Amino acid sequence: MLHELLLALLGFTGDFVLDSSSSPSPAAHRRRAAHPEAGGDGDVGPASFRLAPDLTFLQPSERSAIERLISLGFYYRELNRFATESRDLSWINSSIDVSPSHADKTVKIKVRKGSAYRRAIANGIAEILSVYRSAVLQVEQNLLSDPLPILATVTHGLNKFEVLLPPLHELVMEIEQKDIKGGQLLNFLHKRCHCGVPELQSCIQRLLWHGHQVMFNQLTSWMVYGILQDQYNEFFIRRQEDRDEENESSQVDAADKFTQKSAKEASLASWHTGFHVSLDMLPEYIHMRVAESILFAGKAIRVLRNPSPGATLQESMNQSQNLKGSFRIQNHTGGSGALKDLPNFPNISAEELLPQAEADKIDAMLKELKHSSEFHKRLFESAVGSIRTMAANHLWQLVVVRADLNGHLKALKDYFLLAKGDFFQCFLEESRQLMRLPPRQSTAEADLLVPFQLAALKTIGDEDKYFARISLRMPSFGIKASTSQKDLQKASTPEISAHGKGTSELALDGWDSIALEYSVDWPLQLFFTPDVVSKYRKVFQYLIRLKRTQMELEKSWAAVMHQDHADFSDYCKDRKNSSATQLRRQRTKPLWRVREHMAFLIRNLQFYIQVDVIESQWNVLQTHVQDSHDFTELVSFHQEYLSALISQSFLDIGSVSRILDSIMKLCLQFCWSIEQYENSRNMFEIDHITEEFNKKSNSLYTILRSSRLAGSQRAPFLRQFLMRLNYNSFFETTARGVMNSGRLRPSTAGTQL
Repeated sequence: MLHELLLALLGFTGDFVLDSSSSPSPAAHRRRAAHPEAGGDGDVGPASFRLAPDLTFLQPSERSAIERLISLGFYYRELNRFATESRDLSWINSSIDVSPSHADKTVKIKVRKGSAYRRAIANGIAEILSVYRSAVLQVEQNLLSDPLPILATVTHGLNKFEVLLPPLHELVMEIEQKDIKGGQLLNFLHKRCHCGVPELQSCIQRLLWHGHQVMFNQLTSWMVYGILQDQYNEFFIRRQEDRDEENESSQVDAADKFTQKSAKEASLASWHTGFHVSLDMLPEYIHMRVAESILFAGKAIRVLRNPSPGATLQESMNQSQNLKGSFRIQNHTGGSGALKDLPNFPNISAEELLPQAEADKIDAMLKELKHSSEFHKRLFESAVGSIRTMAANHLWQLVVVRADLNGHLKALKDYFLLAKGDFFQCFLEESRQLMRLPPRQSTAEADLLVPFQLAALKTIGDEDKYFARISLRMPSFGIKASTSQKDLQKASTPEISAHGKGTSELALDGWDSIALEYSVDWPLQLFFTPDVVSKYRKVFQYLIRLKRTQMELEKSWAAVMHQDHADFSDYCKDRKNSSATQLRRQRTKPLWRVREHMAFLIRNLQFYIQVDVIESQWNVLQTHVQDSHDFTELVSFHQEYLSALISQSFLDIGSVSRILDSIMKLCLQFCWSIEQYENSRNMFEIDHITEEFNKKSNSLYTILRSSRLAGSQRAPFLRQFLMRLNYNSFFETTARGVMNSGRLRPSTAGTQL
């Protein structure tokens, strides 16, 4: 009886110990029929071991003690089954044919086997079961050495396992039923560690330790070598392509996609959209901030260990074929942080970007955490922070020093933020007559290329190597750009459309879509993302419209003053026959008052954006670039710089930006209308433009003075702008309609004539 009990403790049943999870044998049926009164005592519920019901020589207390003991054998068998199946690797090298009769079984095996974390937990279960087997062996030896073996010897030897095996069995069953794996399994074990039984807590902590071994192996692969080792999608760092796909298909698709891309495109896509943090697999005791640091560190190591020299070489070849061949990469003296030996940059090796000593240091930190008996959250976060800092510093060295980041920032400021004012002034003058006509859908970009190149030849020197990266673009200005502008035009000047100014509106709407493109080499794509370049382009289109408006106001003044001087000369020569000339001069004086109001507003707006906003924010950014040695900090500072440019230029306030666009349109229409001011229809249009301008100016001033804007981050810069506009209260008085001479006098002069 005792020997069969020992066998049952190791999961083997027989005539005396039955397995209630399987069908009873005929002998058991006969025993139950002969002794029905013993059946109730032997039932301990489904899926367990129980004593045969015909063992009448046992006392109820003995039966209860034995059944409590043999239940350990059932738990041992189930735990051993889980450990054996989870640790079995023979399925890897064998192909399983999925037939209809075995399809469900095959799928179940794949789900169960496909987990490195579950295999690690199975190793921990096997450790606990080996201790249990040793205890059973010790009990057997004690029974054999005892001349009078008693049941208490067995109970005493296995008593501690009664608080271990049942909870572990419950834990394993829940893992299998819910198919818990990866980071979810770590989170599940971490929650179960919080219990009031020290022995059980110690066992679950050991299981969690085994799970952490897999996690630290994956962290080492990711943060030391930049390789994502995650065959079963269990790590909380995932490939972007794997978000909604199964493991097998996603790996094939990812391989196909990356083989089709060039090295430059693959590296860029891997940095921006290649990987993400999977919240489903992120343990709760690892903060999201820490997970993002791990994500960044691994991506940075991938970049440092896999430089893409081909992209830079190809770009150098493209530049040599550029129209201005003199703008090739060459030594220069301008700009801080400039690279002196740029041609040698493509030959850089991974060892230079990430020295082996640094990689060994990262590996040592992770190994120290891995070998620790417990997971220390603070030590883990500190190590991740240190690794992230090291990766960010080396990436900063690559992007800022080797790739001359500051030089490219200066180039973007020169061209996208119009810091090279002489170039754009020349470009707008060369293209002024072209922009008076509607842009042609097929040749608009080519038409603009001629004045663009002429302006470059006149103003850009050979020492400016960055100009070769600038290209002029005319995005689709047709339906999309024209629709929004026409909607705005209908809201601001409905009468003008009825009087035949459709051609001018189309020209203005179309040319407003002028944009610049900037060619960026690896690894600067890590910094100048498409979103960043898009923000630069948005500010550029706003500034070029503003500069064009200012230039048209100045040109109109110069042209009409030239005519006025000619009229005055004729008047002085022949005072008797020049009455019409004198009347025309008197009639145009109120128009110049309106033009001066427009120019005053546009000049101050332009000065505010170029000096108060762009220059001040540029100085702040330069301070950060000089002081910071962390790539992520630089990215954050640059994002703040762009956000400040957009917000302080009112591009993020729809009401203000729409009013400013309308004011610029009205100014251009005013300039084009006064050139034919003798026409009565044009006089009506000028009268209407003046009225609309006063309304828009009033609305703009009212919004800018509102309490909502006064309390925002724009307040100091906004007050400077308002002070310039209203330094003597004249603008406020005019905008509020107290001195509406510009609105009334042109029409009055027209009626007097």
